[in-house]
Amino acid sequence: MDASSVQQTELKPSLGLFDATAISIGAIIGAGIFIVTGIAAGLAGSALVVSMLIAAVIALLTALSIAELTAWQPLEGSIYEYAYRLISPFAGFLAGWIWVLSNTFAGAAVSLGFAYYLAALAPVLPTNLIAAIVCLGFTTLNFIGIRQSAFTNNILVAAKLLILVFFIVTGFCFIRVENFSRFEPFKAGVLYGAFYIFFAYGGFARVAVVAEEVRNARKNVPRAILLSLVISTLVYILVGTVAVGLAGASGLSSSKSPLTDAISVTGSTAAVYIVSAGGLVATASVLLTSILGVSRMVYAMARRRDLPQAMSKLHARFGTPYYSIWIIGVLMTVLALFIDLSRIIAISTFALLFYYALANMSALRLRIEKRLYPSVIPVLGLATCLILMVFIPLEAWIMGSAGLAAGVAFHWMKRRFST
Repeated sequence: MDASSVQQTELKPSLGLFDATAISIGAIIGAGIFIVTGIAAGLAGSALVVSMLIAAVIALLTALSIAELTAWQPLEGSIYEYAYRLISPFAGFLAGWIWVLSNTFAGAAVSLGFAYYLAALAPVLPTNLIAAIVCLGFTTLNFIGIRQSAFTNNILVAAKLLILVFFIVTGFCFIRVENFSRFEPFKAGVLYGAFYIFFAYGGFARVAVVAEEVRNARKNVPRAILLSLVISTLVYILVGTVAVGLAGASGLSSSKSPLTDAISVTGSTAAVYIVSAGGLVATASVLLTSILGVSRMVYAMARRRDLPQAMSKLHARFGTPYYSIWIIGVLMTVLALFIDLSRIIAISTFALLFYYALANMSALRLRIEKRLYPSVIPVLGLATCLILMVFIPLEAWIMGSAGLAAGVAFHWMKRRFST
């Protein structure tokens, strides 16, 4: 490989621990709090927080496995690379394929969440068109460079955390205890709610996908994964408790912008506008990191020629994988024009559980002298992912399996015509 080709295909580490942590927080906090809360509340009732805790424990087990893998070798592409090296090249391909598929759909879903919260401020705006426009805007920002994207994300993350603190403090004074009267933590709906909430935690490993762009990645990426998960879980529990206390589970379940409707119970117009702005900021940061993560996964797969090699090329000026960024960004834009939110969340969660199961299998097969965590961790992580898959709706199973089948067909055709 000559010097010019190296310049076109190698990424440079430019992110610190703060940036890395903010990328994962940006990927986590948004979809769950500002979108999925309503869907999960309709299933779990006033025991919504229990669903959040179950999903957090499942996410933590897998996060520890990914932290172990990243400390071993920080690689762009994360789960794709680990499954490729530790299970089989085919398993790696399927992990990368379904990761790209799920996060492309999830990015489109989050752009719709952004549009719903904007519609709460300006009801005349067409939600699908707004979602498509914001997809294109953040695609452009990712194209310009990761430092610019990380800087923008840092601002968005700080802003949404401040707004969520405002929601917690303001809403706490108006909680109605009777909204928790039918607290049923052991009903099946709590586990179904955990399935949907797990979608919200799914971004905890986003920074691992860009590991080669993080300085001192062996230490900073595992730290960022765990820090982001702990911070996000605390925020989720506090916000979920206040939201149920304000609007009740039934009030949340019927809303596409549940936190805005919850804070409206206070009677404060200013509070409604502030929380709606928080929904915009939160979903914007998730979308930004979705485009970032998917484009880097595509880059990693193209680098191994599991996808067309052109997608691994970097822009001469900006140093970003521009083919990957624009293809993914345009695809998200098209999906945002035509999709249904709850259906996409179910499909995306199917994919999340599939590739996180492969991440735990990879960690279990890791052979190193000294592990960071006991080998029982990936066993438990794999088991909980498989158990949670039981609660996947049949439609999501069918569409998720169709996505995997398309990946198998693509892989077979690639091998057939490349030999």
